[in-house]
Amino acid sequence: MTDLDDLISVLDFERRAEQLLPPGVHGYYAGGAGDEVTLAENRAAFRRWQFRPRMLVDVSGCTTRTTVLGEEVALPVLVAPFAVPGLGHPDGVRGIARAAAGAGTLHCVSSLADASPAQVAAAAPGGRFWFQVYWYRRDTGITRAAFQLAAEAGFKAIVLTVDAPRVSRRERDLRNRWAPPADMIVPSLFEATGGKLGRQADFFALLSDAMTWRDLDDIVSWSPLPVIVKGVLTAEDARLAVEHGVGAIVVSNHGGRQLDEVAASIDALPEVVEAVDGQVEVLLDGGVRRGSDVVKALALGARAVLIGRPALWGLACGGEAGVERVLQTLQTEVEICLALLGVTAPSEVGQQHLQRAQG
Repeated sequence: MTDLDDLISVLDFERRAEQLLPPGVHGYYAGGAGDEVTLAENRAAFRRWQFRPRMLVDVSGCTTRTTVLGEEVALPVLVAPFAVPGLGHPDGVRGIARAAAGAGTLHCVSSLADASPAQVAAAAPGGRFWFQVYWYRRDTGITRAAFQLAAEAGFKAIVLTVDAPRVSRRERDLRNRWAPPADMIVPSLFEATGGKLGRQADFFALLSDAMTWRDLDDIVSWSPLPVIVKGVLTAEDARLAVEHGVGAIVVSNHGGRQLDEVAASIDALPEVVEAVDGQVEVLLDGGVRRGSDVVKALALGARAVLIGRPALWGLACGGEAGVERVLQTLQTEVEICLALLGVTAPSEVGQQHLQRAQG
């Protein structure tokens, strides 16, 4: 028996990771903005939904397989982007990439990861990847170069984060007096600039708070890959995203790390799904810790969910093997939940399977 054998839920991984990580690193990963109201709500909101299971259904052929943007995945759980995973374990983003590939799912690689798109692809041959980016308005040539690097590495889509025109105050980090080192190298930026820039300080100096829907038009027009927007919470923005040609929408509040006291992602999901009316796929990011959370998101119209912190906790506890164990655990929980709900595939789940909890 290994140490990982003792960890049977995502919560177990979360507790063990807190014991293993230095306080500053753990606070950086675990913390949120302001009073962390939204951070807590992301998880609590799932408990406000209850299942309405159907009985006497043949579920002997139950599967967790589905498709996302036409790509078949083994489970409706993708790995979300998160910065500097190498601080959690030496395996870093390469280990996450291999774990996601081994589990048969997609991995959205952060532009602040500890490897470039080409390095990630080389580390996990056969893996399927998206590339998360911010808008380098102060030098659009760098943005274009970053997109091209992802396309050349075989990535399938660009995920544009739109909820971070400014970086929020994250008080855990302030109290811990901790931040990722400013001179830490960002490989994707280093390669996009031909080695001219590459430090974290350079990365944040390039970001702009002036991005508009017109800029999104430009990005969609010249991107070599489909563009997904991440950070939408309202019907108004969902409709605009569709009008401006995005390939999909991720309902997300940045894991509670940007504007505090916004809606939990699962609570914002129904209005976004209704607004897009099937024109694009909708994904959910934020607060997922159980397979039952995944199924609730599917019932409310999400095509799949993305997990960030659970993958990080797996990484901290066991590197690549820890991430794969987390994904396997969630897949098992999803399959059991589907079967007990009386359905045989993610595509069969709908609003008829949920109700608001009483009281």
